[in-house]
Amino acid sequence: MTGLAARLLRHRAGPAAATVLALTVGVLILVAMGTLVESGLRFRAEPRLWAAADVVVANRTVSHTFKEFGDTTTSTVALPEGGTVDAAVVDRIRQVPGVAAVAGDDAVVIGSPAAVGHGWDTYAFAGRRIAAGAAPRADDEVLLDTRFGVAPGERIDLVVGGVGRSYLVSGTTETGTAAVFFTDAQAARLSAHPGRVDAIGVRMVPGADIGAVREIASAAGATTYAGNDRGNVEQSDNQAAQTLLVTAGSAFGGYVVLLIVFVVAGTIGLSVRHRRRDLALLRAVAATPGQVRRMLIAEAALLALVGSAVGGPAGLLAARWVHGELVERGFVPASFPMAGGLFAVPAAVGTAVLVAVLAALVAARRVTGIKPIEALGEIAVEPRRSGRVRLIAGVLTLAAAGTSGAFTLGAGGSTGALAGAAGMLYLFVIAVALLAPRINAYAARLLTPLLPRVWRGSGYLAAANLRANAQGMATVLTALVLSVGFGGSVWFLQTNLERQTTTQSSAGTLAERVIVAPGGLPADAAREIRELTGVRAATGVRHTQVVVRALGGIEPVGAQSVDPVGITSTMDLAVRAGNLADLRAGTVAMSAAQASSSGWDVGDKADLWLGDGTPVTLDVIAIYGRGLGFGDVTLAAETVAGHTAGNTTDEVLVSAGPEADTALATWSAGRPGTEVLDAATRTRLISADLALGAWLNRLLIGVMVGYAALAAATTMVMAALARRRELALLQLVGVTRRQIRAMVQAEQAGLLGTAVLIGATIAALTLSAIVNGLTGSPIPYVPPLGWVAVLGGTTLLALTTTVWPVRLLLGASPIDNIGVKE
Repeated sequence: MTGLAARLLRHRAGPAAATVLALTVGVLILVAMGTLVESGLRFRAEPRLWAAADVVVANRTVSHTFKEFGDTTTSTVALPEGGTVDAAVVDRIRQVPGVAAVAGDDAVVIGSPAAVGHGWDTYAFAGRRIAAGAAPRADDEVLLDTRFGVAPGERIDLVVGGVGRSYLVSGTTETGTAAVFFTDAQAARLSAHPGRVDAIGVRMVPGADIGAVREIASAAGATTYAGNDRGNVEQSDNQAAQTLLVTAGSAFGGYVVLLIVFVVAGTIGLSVRHRRRDLALLRAVAATPGQVRRMLIAEAALLALVGSAVGGPAGLLAARWVHGELVERGFVPASFPMAGGLFAVPAAVGTAVLVAVLAALVAARRVTGIKPIEALGEIAVEPRRSGRVRLIAGVLTLAAAGTSGAFTLGAGGSTGALAGAAGMLYLFVIAVALLAPRINAYAARLLTPLLPRVWRGSGYLAAANLRANAQGMATVLTALVLSVGFGGSVWFLQTNLERQTTTQSSAGTLAERVIVAPGGLPADAAREIRELTGVRAATGVRHTQVVVRALGGIEPVGAQSVDPVGITSTMDLAVRAGNLADLRAGTVAMSAAQASSSGWDVGDKADLWLGDGTPVTLDVIAIYGRGLGFGDVTLAAETVAGHTAGNTTDEVLVSAGPEADTALATWSAGRPGTEVLDAATRTRLISADLALGAWLNRLLIGVMVGYAALAAATTMVMAALARRRELALLQLVGVTRRQIRAMVQAEQAGLLGTAVLIGATIAALTLSAIVNGLTGSPIPYVPPLGWVAVLGGTTLLALTTTVWPVRLLLGASPIDNIGVKE
């Protein structure tokens, strides 16, 4: 049947081209997303600092075991601040038989230039040689990686803990990272967590058993890493990029797969539906159901392979372009290796072929399921209504969508809200697809008295067509609803997040001035500033993350640690319960969304983990509303002291009058790089950072919306081109071309109005659910021209893809078209 399928495709250039286009773009997107995921999954962090170690002991994750529906599940997440290990473990491991050498690394976070410092003992485990110069011997000497471009004998200024110091470069080396090596004594003094080490490197004698080392590490709450896993200890930019690529590629790739199912199934289904006459004729001349199905499968597979042949290479080029953009915008280091699509391309091609074949089977089910003698009669008229199974499935799916919406409206936290809203959107669209024939029929009955009033005789014909072709236009309605739903919901999601974050930050910042520095400010900067003339209050703020229990496991959430002295004079978190002035060590304030998600209220004990994995139990003293602008959790600086990667303050909010300007300028001048900003400038910088960070989301959302629009366009072009015989017959019985064009416009107005009403309702419900879950407000923000762009764009798309093909068909002689099957 493959040969017959190939010959038939040559006579169906229009539908075949539309199907190939949908498949090509789908494969292109899948290959691009799949290449990102493949790159992340195949990446293996190369040990650099611990290249010469046999075993590395570190604490990089936190796990929580819980029971759900009788099953025990363990959830594990990476520690946001990186964990530490008790320094006493170094001596315990040193006493283990078979240990040749051991060193604890006191990691030092260097703010400017951005780097990580280490003690000199650690250098022996890097397996490198000094390229030039010698090892540091004094506390004011350092050995640098060659990437700094500083030669031995020169000096370099380093900002550690918000304090700038000048060091003599004793030598250089090549470690492959931005590494700085201090003397062991200096590294211990600069460490943000005295008495603890970032990691421990162990070198064993040949043949020694590392079991005792594992036992010691386990008893200390740490993990041992050996072999290729040693590179996982070093939390480099490459590992952050790996997580980003896998997470973003998988999430959006999954959404795109669902979109492809909608698009390809609709396109192939419409194509088969318009060929019912051909298929019925084959059945009438003794073609078996199996033969017809095999022919349709062969056609779908051929189209999928053609689309894959174009979409596969195009997807690899798109992945290369995306990688370049990610590097340019700082999401991914230039050194991160990108995969060549070895697994992504076959997976994308297999998905396209599978979806196309299944769509062909489903579409051919009715034609191949009837008796040959009834085949031609079956397709003579359009079925009046869809089956009862489809109706029941549609109602159940609609109920599931409503349940998902109720869950989303009651969910707190970004994870629950986004997951529930995405599921809600897809369930609504599936429900519309299943109920589309009945929706079309009902809408046609409502429009029957209206269309003739506007378009007169053409409106009467349009109403009759809508009533008679309710089943056939189901795919077109679904495509339009999909386009409006996606365009009106996910397109505005990022806008709402950015706007809410900026608005909350601006409204909640009572301070008139903000002091910042590239490498951070000293931890006691707020105390010093409070003592300056004219300063009423000063609050030091450090942005971090904590790990909390969430639905189905644990997750990191944004947090801020603050100097609580005078906090109510510098920030207004929109407290809904409790009193933020009660914030001190051992207490916590949290956003209303997080409190709802975790089931906490004022007066409760909150169990969570700090950024380095330290478990704490804190008293909840306040619930506030501005979680997006200030983080879901607010802690006292004393609570997180010694539990962050660097002992610095990100910014100091200052409440002061004009008389403090001179004092603030003098204080800042003594600290190179420090700036005094006004609150408006800080808001603009936050907005710019959000826009930069949202670029990837906007790109992926744009791809989804664009593909949904492509689905609508191809579907409507196919539906219009399939009306050759119908339009030719109308011309032969005396209907003018002008009347036919008016009829088509009336049909589109009715169908488009129905689709816009349903799609806009779905989009509004979905977007409201997302915004409510994240901000507590059920009313989302839509840019002034946002809905105009979505609805206007959809209207223009619908009219263009329908009116243009109809004009093309009317340009030919009706005698030529009356005998054409499609």
